[in-house]
Order: sequence, then structure tokens, then C-alpha cells
Amino acid sequence: MTPDWTPLDRELAEWASLGMTLPLWWRDDDATATGAALDRLTGLAEARGVPVHLAVIPEAATQGLAAHVLGSNHLIPVVHGWAHQNHAPLGEKKAEFGDHRPVLEMEAEVADGLDKLTHLFGRHLCRMFVPPWNRISPQMVTGLQRLGITSLSTFTPRRAPLAAPGLAQINTHLDPIDWKGGRGLVDPDSLIAGLVRQLADRRLGRADNGEPYGILTHHLVHNEAIWGFTDALLGRLMAGPVRVWTAMDLISKDKT
Repeated sequence: MTPDWTPLDRELAEWASLGMTLPLWWRDDDATATGAALDRLTGLAEARGVPVHLAVIPEAATQGLAAHVLGSNHLIPVVHGWAHQNHAPLGEKKAEFGDHRPVLEMEAEVADGLDKLTHLFGRHLCRMFVPPWNRISPQMVTGLQRLGITSLSTFTPRRAPLAAPGLAQINTHLDPIDWKGGRGLVDPDSLIAGLVRQLADRRLGRADNGEPYGILTHHLVHNEAIWGFTDALLGRLMAGPVRVWTAMDLISKDKT
């Protein structure tokens, strides 16, 4: 199926006519090691000129992954929970850092994860915390900044620029994977329609255009349709009124 990109092209033309710019960023989850999928992700990021914030699972992260990441200018490692282990009771939505365990236990895992990834990536590690399944207990959020985390990333438009004092909220907004329907590509026209609605909300002041618009991918489970759509989407966006955002912008902002 060939996607109809016309609605997106029209929306981006509206943005251009108004002199508006869309801040764009990219997050990819569940990295632990090297492989063909990571090589392809890296190549796509380099080809499209959009760095990937690679959400690395600390417990399983390898030295080989660190060497690969440090060898590319288009991969930015961030902290993806601890072990990507579900602790929610049967029947509840999956979560590693939900309301199902003592906060001190979870904070210790965040600290351990940050320590391990700092050892692997050094100064290249971005202290962004990505909770597995994009779910996190409110009690955990309030303590992340004290642990050395500077930003939190989940899914759907943020409610406010800060998740807690000193903790930026930078979410993702579009995930092309049909997780409940076989893990293939969501209907492309539905994805494009949803993206256009979100961009229109920003253009009309109904949503926060100060939050970078986040593309969320999972390179380890992509099929050819998902790779193709992601490539085409990034190409279409980058041809429009877009400014690439990375978490380094937060560091630069803090220094000004």
C-alpha cells in the first residue's frame, strides 16, 4: 500500500506560510547489543540527518553496543529503565517503574542503571530516563532529578514542560508499530492522519509546540514496511519547516 502523503504536505505548507518551525526528535527503544537492525537504524539516521536517542536497557547493555554508539555522531544513548522487566500484577498494564514496588527499590535500580551506562558511554550519555512501556509512578517522577536524571520521556503530548522541578518532560508522539495487531505497520494513512491532527493542534495553539515532536521506533522488531514508512516519514518531515532537536539542546539551555 502506497501512503497518501498529501494531507501532511498540505499541513507542512501551512506551517511554512506562517513562518512556523516544528522541532523534531527521534527515540528508539530497547537497545542492548549490536546487530544488523542497529546497523540499519544507524544508517537511516545518518542518511536522513536525524540523530536517534537510543534508549538502552542498562542491565543487558554490552561493551560492543557502547563501541558502536561512540563510533557514530547520530546515536545518543539514554537510560531505558533497568532490566525492562514487568512488575505489574496479571491483568494490569505492564510497567517496570509503576506503583507495584517500593520507591526506594526502584530508585536504587535507576541509580544502578545510570552508573552502568555512565561507565559504558561516559560523557556521551544523556541523562534522560525512558521508563519501559512509557509508564512510571508519580512518586518515582518526583525523585528522578535527585538521582541525577535531567529529563523524562514517555508517550503522548506532555501536559507541562516540567514533569517535576528540575526535570524536563520530552515525550514521543508517533509510533508506527501495531503492537496489539501483530506488530506490523499501523495503516499508513491512519498514521499520517494522526500526525496531521497533532501538527494542526500545534499550529492552532491547542498543543505545545515548544515540546519537540517525537518519532518513536523499536529497531529490533521492524519489518520492511516499518523501515520503509519511517524512512519516508523522516524524509517528508525534513523537507518541510523542521528543526532537528536533540537532548543536547537541554544542556545548552541550562548553560545560558
